[in-house]
Amino acid sequence: MDTWCDVADAGSLTSGNCRTVEARGLRIALVCLEDGFHAVEDACPHRGGSMGSGYLDRCTLHCPLHGWAYDARSGVGITRPDKPLRSFPTRIQEGRVWVQLIAKTPNAPVHEAD
Repeated sequence: MDTWCDVADAGSLTSGNCRTVEARGLRIALVCLEDGFHAVEDACPHRGGSMGSGYLDRCTLHCPLHGWAYDARSGVGITRPDKPLRSFPTRIQEGRVWVQLIAKTPNAPVHEAD
């Protein structure tokens, strides 16, 4: 089964911005930084805030509800290292952003997303 999903036009998101996209029923926060696109799970583990509606401070993505901070590139928890976000590989192909639905949780084995 192909695990890559087309989620957005690469020109639709500028550096320093994020938004929520959906891939096969999974909500993902798509983040555009100077080094490219990154994808992490959309729900903050604290209270389920939409990370795609969060705010960025350089590479740090903050939950819009209570400000929990994460590294937008890896999903590593800054506020709570024990509560990371799953991250997903991204690629650009023919001007489109693709997300691979193989989740990578920091310090955990790679597994298929639910």
